Parts: sequence; C-alpha cells; structure tokens
Amino acid sequence: MIWTFTPWVWGILLLGTGSHCQKIIDLCDPSPCQNGGRCESHVGGYECHCLKQSQDGFLYGGVNCTVRLVGCKGHECENQGSCSPFLMDGTHGYSCSCSPGFTGPLCKTPTTFSFERSGYLLLQSPVWDAEASCNITLSFRTVLPRAVLFQRNSRGLLLSLELEGGQLVLTLRKELSAGDETETTSQALELPHSVADGQWHSVEAVLDKWLLSLKLLDDAGTCESQDCQRVAPIESSLLGQVSPLQNTFIGGVLEDTSGPTDENLLPVFIGCMRDVFVDWQLVVPEEWLSDSAVNVSPGCSHRDRCLDVPCQNKGQCVNLWQSYQCKCPRPYEGQDCEEEYVTARFGSEDSQSYAAFTITDSLGPDITISLFLRTRGHTGLLLMLANSSSHYLHMWLEDGKVKVQFNNLQSLKGERVINDGEVHFVSVEMGREHMTLFVGARQPGHMKVSTVDIQVGDVVYVGGLLDREQTAAFGGYFKGCIQDLRINDRRLQFFGLDTSVRSYPVELMANVTTGCSGDNACSSNPCLNGGMCFSTWDDFTCTCPPSTAGRRCEEVRWCELSPCPPDTECRMLNQGYECYSNATFLNDSSILSYQGNGHISSNLTSLSLKLRTRKRHAAVLHAEKGLAFLTVSIQDGLLVMELQSTTGEEGEEEGFSTVSLSSHKSVSDGQWHSIHLFMIVPWAQTSQWMLVLDEEAEEATSSSPGGNLNFLRDGVDIFLGGLSPDAGWSLVGCLSTVELGSIALPYFSSSEVNFPRVQEEQFIRTSLLPPLSGCTGAPVCQPNPCLNEGDCQDLFNMYNCSCIQGWGGRHCDFFTNTCASSPCVHGNCSVNGLTYKCACEFGYAGVDCEQQVDVCENHLCAHGATCLHGPDRYACLCAENFTGPYCTERVEDIPWYIIVRHVRPKLPVSVCGDGIRNYTCFNGGNCTDRELSCDCPPGFNGLRCEQEVDECKSNPCLNGGYCRNLINRFVCVCDMSYAGDLCQTDVSDIYFYVAVLLWQNLFQLLSYLVLRLDDEPEVEWGADD
Repeated sequence: MIWTFTPWVWGILLLGTGSHCQKIIDLCDPSPCQNGGRCESHVGGYECHCLKQSQDGFLYGGVNCTVRLVGCKGHECENQGSCSPFLMDGTHGYSCSCSPGFTGPLCKTPTTFSFERSGYLLLQSPVWDAEASCNITLSFRTVLPRAVLFQRNSRGLLLSLELEGGQLVLTLRKELSAGDETETTSQALELPHSVADGQWHSVEAVLDKWLLSLKLLDDAGTCESQDCQRVAPIESSLLGQVSPLQNTFIGGVLEDTSGPTDENLLPVFIGCMRDVFVDWQLVVPEEWLSDSAVNVSPGCSHRDRCLDVPCQNKGQCVNLWQSYQCKCPRPYEGQDCEEEYVTARFGSEDSQSYAAFTITDSLGPDITISLFLRTRGHTGLLLMLANSSSHYLHMWLEDGKVKVQFNNLQSLKGERVINDGEVHFVSVEMGREHMTLFVGARQPGHMKVSTVDIQVGDVVYVGGLLDREQTAAFGGYFKGCIQDLRINDRRLQFFGLDTSVRSYPVELMANVTTGCSGDNACSSNPCLNGGMCFSTWDDFTCTCPPSTAGRRCEEVRWCELSPCPPDTECRMLNQGYECYSNATFLNDSSILSYQGNGHISSNLTSLSLKLRTRKRHAAVLHAEKGLAFLTVSIQDGLLVMELQSTTGEEGEEEGFSTVSLSSHKSVSDGQWHSIHLFMIVPWAQTSQWMLVLDEEAEEATSSSPGGNLNFLRDGVDIFLGGLSPDAGWSLVGCLSTVELGSIALPYFSSSEVNFPRVQEEQFIRTSLLPPLSGCTGAPVCQPNPCLNEGDCQDLFNMYNCSCIQGWGGRHCDFFTNTCASSPCVHGNCSVNGLTYKCACEFGYAGVDCEQQVDVCENHLCAHGATCLHGPDRYACLCAENFTGPYCTERVEDIPWYIIVRHVRPKLPVSVCGDGIRNYTCFNGGNCTDRELSCDCPPGFNGLRCEQEVDECKSNPCLNGGYCRNLINRFVCVCDMSYAGDLCQTDVSDIYFYVAVLLWQNLFQLLSYLVLRLDDEPEVEWGADD
C-alpha cells in the first residue's frame, strides 16, 4: 500500500528536519511493516512488500502487512495448482499458479498433447506483424534421437528446432526454391545435453533482428556441468533475409507431394509436448482449428515397451515411444532376436566336409571376415579365398590357434588356443595395406599387406577344398562347427533362415549338416581298467575306478591297492610297482639268487643298497659271466667293489676293463649304511665309477674307467648274501632291497604279492627258499648274560650290560659301590673309582669327616679383635676405634670439642648353649632356638650382636657437619654457619641470626655434654666381658 499526500503536506514532508528543512525524513526508520515485511521508502511515503512465503503458516497483507490473508480457504485450484491469496480494496481473494501441463484461472485446461505417429500442428502467424522476431518456448518428452520440434517459415527463410543424436539444434537457413542450385546458406546453434531420455525438458528459441538464441530451461542441476544457452549474432548473409515469419509447424511439417524436398527428409516427432508458447501466446489444444492438427491428440500416454523385456538372447531393447527395436547380438536376428543362424557342422563322424560360395559383387579395399567357431581339433582349414589364378587368402588352425596368411607370404597367428570345445568369435580386418586378426575381444597383432581386392566371381571355400592334398597343406579338413560367417555385411549362409537376409549363393556343399551335435567319442571304448566313459561334445571323459587315474584311466595307483605283504613298502614305478623291504642273512642257506627276465633293455650303470652287519669279512653280492664279474664285499670292515666288464661295441672285438673301489671307513659297526655305486658318465661305454657312502658322507672314485653292468641283464646268476651257496664267506647281517640300475632284486616272488607285476623289465628270484623278512640279529640277550640284575641291551649281534648302582664290568659281576657302608661320619659320600670321597660338613675334617675342627683357627680378625665361634663360620669382636667384618676399618676420630667418657657398657650379656657347647650374645642380644645364633636389639647386628650399626655411614649431616654415632641413632654437630638437625639451615648472612644460632648451638652442645654424663655408656670395643 502506497501512502499519498496533499500538496501542502508534501511541503511539510519535503522540508523534513533541520533549520532549513534540508533533511528528508525516512519513514522506514523505524520500519512500520510487520510480519517480516520489507519497507521501501519513497519521497513523501513508503511501501511495505509483504512476504510471499509463510513463516508461521499464514500470509499477511495490507498497508503494514498486518492483515492475515484468508483468500485460499476453500480454493478451487485443480490439477495440483498452488493457491496464492491476496487482498485488494479490502476484499480477500486468490489466484492459481498451475503446474506444468495446465492453464486457466483454476488450472482446469490441459496444455499437453502428443504425437503417436507422423503428424503436425500448424499455427499461422499474423502477416501484419512488422517485427521480424520469433520466440517459441515449449516442453517436450521423447526417446527418439532425431526429430523436428518446430519449423517456422516466411518468405524464403526457415527457422527449425530439431533433435540430432539426442541433442538440441536450432537452425536458421535460406529456403531454396524449385530449380535453385545455389549453395544453401545456414546458421546453427547446438546444445551438448542429451535430452532424448524420455523425461520432460523445456527449451526456448529466440530470433530477433540481430540475434539467434537457444536455451535449455531445465533445473540448475542439469546446467551445472555444461552451459545451457547458446547465443550468436545472425550472419550477414542471412541478415537481409529476415522478415516476419508466417507459418509455424509443431512436431512435423506438411508433406509436399510435388517431389522430394528437404522438408520430406525431416524426421517426425514422436512423443509429448506441453506449455507451448509461440510469440508468448500459449497453445491450448481445445482452441485448435480442426484442420490445423494432423495426428495430434490431447494428453500424453506413454509406456516403455522395453519394460516387457521383449528382446531374447541378450538383445538390447531400444524404446521407440510407441514401439521398440531389438539390437540383436550375433548370431541372432528377428524382431525379438528370436532367430539364430543355423550352425553348419563339418567333419561329423570324421567325414570330409567343405562348402564353396561365389562372390557376386565387388567389395572394395576394406574387408572384414568374421565367424563363430567351435572345435576340438588342433589343425584344419577354416576358409580360403581364391580367384581364377590363385588362392590369395587362407585361414586355418595350427596347434589349436587361428592363423591367417595373405598371398602365401605374410601371416598372423593368434595367441589364444581355441580348440577347447567352446564357441569363439574370430574376425580378420583388411584395409589399405594392413591386416588385423581378432580372437574374441583380443587383438593378437596386425601387419602390413598389399591391398586386398575381392572381385565378382571369386570363390570362398569353407572347411576344406575339393583336392585332399591341397587341403592337407593347411592341416586337413576342418572338424567342428561354423556359424554366422560374414564378409562385411553379407552372409555366407549354409542353410535357410526365416528372416530375409542378404547372402552369397552356395555353389557346392559336401557332408555339411545342420546343427552342432558332437560325435559319440565313447563308441570306441577309450576308457581302460574298467573306467566308465561319458561322451561330451566331440570328446569324452572317463570316470575311473578307485586307484586309477589318467585321461583314459591308464594310470593305476598300484600302491593304493595294497599289493605288498605286511611290513613292506610299496613304491610306484613308471609301469607297475615293487615291494621294498629288508632281509636278514645268517649263513650260506640264506643266500638268494636272481636272473633277468629277458626283457631288460635299460643300461645298468648303478648299484644301490643299504647294509647292516658286524662281520668284517663277507660277500654281499656276486655275479660272473665268462671273464666279466661283479663282486661287492666287506674286507677288514671296509666296503669293496670289484668289477670287470666288457667294453667293446657289438660287432667289435671285446675288451675288458677292471674297476676296484673301497670305502675309507668301516661298515661293520652294526649300524645301517647306505651305499650307492654308479658310473660318472652313464651314457659312455666306459667311465670312472664312484662310491657314495651314507649320503655323500664319504666319496671314492675309481682310478681307471670301467664298463657298465649290462652283462647282468640276461642269463646270469646274481647271488645276494654270499659268493654262491656252499662257497662260504657269506654275509651275516641285513640288506635292504638291492637295485641294479633302477630295477630291484625283489625279496618276494609273484606268488607272494597280491597283484601281478606289470613292469616289463624285472629281475626274477630263482632261489627256492624265501628270505628272512625284516632285520633281526642273533638273540644275544637270551639267556640274559648280565648278572646282579643288570639289563641286557641288544646292539645287533652284540650286547651291552647296563648295571645297577654298585655293580660294574661287562657282565655286572664287579662290585663298585664303595659308599654303601656310609663311611662319612659328618659328610656326603661319593664314589671315586674303586674308592670313595667324603665332602665334610663345616667344622669337621678327616678322611671320614670324623674330626671336629676349631673355626677360629687361622681366623682373620685384625687389630686385636676377638674371634667368636659361630654355627658355620666365625665373627670378629672389634677393639676400640675399629669396625668392619674383620675389624680392618678405623673409626673416625672424635673432634676435640666433643668429650666422651669411657665407661663400661651396661647392656646385658647372655650366655647360651648346652652342656656340650656354649656361646655369648653381646650388647643385650638374646639366645634363640637356632643353633649358635642370637636375636639382636636395635642398633646391633652380627652373629653374636657384636657389631654396632653405624647410623653415620650414609653421611646424613649436611654442609660439613660432624655425625656422632650413637646406639640406634645419630647427632649432627654443625659448623658455625649452619644449624638444624641435619645442619641444613644457612645462617651466615644475617647478623641477628648468627648470634641466636651461636647461642643455640652452644646451648645444644652443652645440653648434649650434660646429657652424655648421665646417658647410658657406649660399648667400649675390646673391653673384657
């Protein structure tokens, strides 16, 4: 509300204040506006601007914003319109602010309309408007990336707003007349925002005499990252053409049936619009003329058809407002990607399959060949391009990888193995002087090649060629499946497809079948040892029974079947198994013999065994054939190998070599020893031999080369445990399983194991008597050779007696406990060889600790001190002016000004002990139950309370004060400049206090001296008791 005044009041107000009325009065100070209203002062009055938003739930109006506005009570604003109350001439009322899509006083009139198919809305502008300007504001909603929102034309000029790639583009261009071939003049503004997202967006397009403007009116969040407005001056070439625009087309244009024009090429708008303002005039659907709207309907009805997920096989659904479109991945086609290209099967049941296609058009220099591939083959021809003169492009499998070759020169090979039975996508791209191979998403590599030129009439061979030999050069015929083979966008279709597609014609096809079924790989029974076969695609798997393994169950885990006798070790071999154990040899009857089975072909270049014996001379192994022989023996406790073998090749004159090896340490100690004898160069005809004893603890090498042990492979008796039966020099001890080469000399025959041995190379035991399994020595502890309860320990063919206390000797037959009679009277006895030794208690001596000694003998008490006997030591009673454990420390001299009377101590003395021994407790000490010890009163310590505690030892007196040691206490005698119990107070700087403290110290000294005359006397050390 604005206040007004009559002219004479103006004069008064203008005078304001001041002696000359030069100051204007501010009627807003203080503010008359209430309830948050803002006061604005005018010359001669003021105005209150009331709040438009409520702070306490109410709005206020009136001159001073004091009247509560109630006009919105029972308002009739519809369609979510908001009510705004007002007060006019004392009358309350309201107005409606409509939500988007509605207008009218009560927001009843809809402004939304939709285009569900090709159509337009034509608005004719008044031709009398002399101003060549245009302002169109509208809101739209669509999902189409290309569409025309509006187009406005005049005499030879077009202004259009379109969607290109989902972005807004405003274009001003000159309209060409029929037959006009001049270059089109145009100017465009573009906003980078994507608005084809099915959401509502608002846009304003402005054209005036000089400027062209495009602005996106979305919320601030949309325009934070990118500018939402483009403004540019109209180019000079178009400036003269600007004239009043006449017709406005919304959502499309009128079709021109006279022929194709630029208008016919404009994409139509499919979607919804609302709140369309043309030159600030709102377009309301109910006010349209019947012939101005074509295929335009009120309201906005839209349902995203992609919500139904119509696209199959991972097809991507694209919303087209009233419909949808499926973008199908290869190899699928159809409206909903429901149709799959038929797969071609090559090499079914190992047949020779191939197909040939003819190129019917020229493809140019840029070529892409692509296909889906599934195979388990390592090799095979996939594709070949040929013309009348040569084969210029090959694609084949090599080691399970794709390889491409151009003009029989350059080639590319993929890095990925694809013969795994899975589907893989392979493509080859050839452009100008380059070729690239893709396997899946990987790009293994590319190379430079000459330009590929595929001409009409060229032939594409797939899977193989008619000629078998030519096909074999590229790995033979392909076995597997090929699907969706293409050259660029043209298919090479083996079989029909419901969807109409462009395909090169197939000229011939042999043994190619539909689908991708695999062969029955189990028909040949590939699984061994009772395995169960399961067929997979072009392959098989075997479910193996227990203790078998391998792709075909060919590996038998023999040791899991427990083939060996108890207490033996089963070891797996490359073929079969062997049972390893120890055997005991006692005499000539224990000797074992072996022969090769006639199938041993391996070179025998080593001998390994473990040995345990105490015999110093014995044969361990012996074999001979003609002049060749091998002997492993124990001689004087040392291991010895003697070998004489042939050295000539077959067909050559035979020669002999001799090797002799000996260990450096004894093996006849009853312990296990590992022995390994081998040729240093096993592949040579002759080589030095080496002996390794106890895992490289000792090595010995032969001085001369020798041959191998191949003469033992067949027809030779090998004796184990002696030279031969009844030949003497037999082994007494144990051997592990002996190996010649890597072939064992088994202790168990075929009838003694649970499963037959399947290894080809074997040594067979020929001796009839079975060996003594395990390792046992002679029963040396039966009967027990140890006497006097001695314990017999079996040390393998030797024993040891562990005797009880007091006995010794090999058989515990010698009495050794010299302390059994307890000879030590006052001490501890210990055996010392064949005699004993006594450790005496304190105070006793002698061989048997039978003599009592005086502890004060040879005592160390100094300066006339008295030695006092104690229970396990002695103590010193010091003379006057001496102290310390041995009375070696002199007591500090007393200053001259301190007088001490030497009187006998009055402290009691106690005599303790019994009829045998007695002792004295000094200085008031009391007897105790402890042997020869005293309980001391405060101020004394020591074994007999003979030592007074020195309270002055810690130097408690400060500043040079003299400490006087008393019984269980001390007194500080201070220097003239200090005072206090500990001489801690400095009185040297104050005259008054000097006199006072001097008299105080003198008084203390006199008092002390007087007191000492009547005090208990001190102990005079060294006085008579």
